[in-house]
Amino acid sequence: MPLLLVLLFLLVPIVELYVIIQVGQAIGVLNTIGILILDSVLGTVLLRSQGRAVWRRFNEALAAGRPPAREVLDGTLVIFGGALLLTPGFLSDVLGIVLLLPPTRAVVRRILLRGALNRIAFTVGGPFGAAGANAAMRGRPGPRRPAEDDVVEGTAHEIHDPRKELP
Repeated sequence: MPLLLVLLFLLVPIVELYVIIQVGQAIGVLNTIGILILDSVLGTVLLRSQGRAVWRRFNEALAAGRPPAREVLDGTLVIFGGALLLTPGFLSDVLGIVLLLPPTRAVVRRILLRGALNRIAFTVGGPFGAAGANAAMRGRPGPRRPAEDDVVEGTAHEIHDPRKELP
C-alpha cells in the first residue's frame, strides 16, 4: 500500500502536467490557463453549494434521530471533490466534478460502500471463520464450573429513556 501511494504521488503530477501541455499545444497557453482558472472558480462555487446541501442533510438526519452515515460520507466526498477541483489539472478536475455532482457522487458512494462491506465481511469472517485461527487452542465452549471468587455483589438500576437514545 505505501508503494502504491508513492507511485500515485509521483505519477499523477506527471500525467497531469503531460495533459496540460497537450491541451496547451492544442488550444493555446492562455486558453489553457483560463480554463484552469475557470475550473478553480467553478470548484469553489460547487464546493460551497454542495457543502451547504450536505450540511443541511446532515442536520436533518440528526434532527430525525437517525445516524448521519450517508451524509458524513457525502461530506467527505464533497471535500475531496472540491480539493481536486482547486488543484490545477484536467484529470483532477474531472474526478473532482464526479465527486461534487450528486448523481455521480451517489455512484461513487455505492462503489465505496460495496468495497468497504466486502472488506468488513472478509475481516469478520476471515478464512478461519468468526472464531479465528486460534479457536482450537482456546478450550471448549460450554458451561464451566464457577470458582468461589466469581461472585460479584452490586445493585442494578433499570433506566427507561422515552426518547430511546443513548445517554
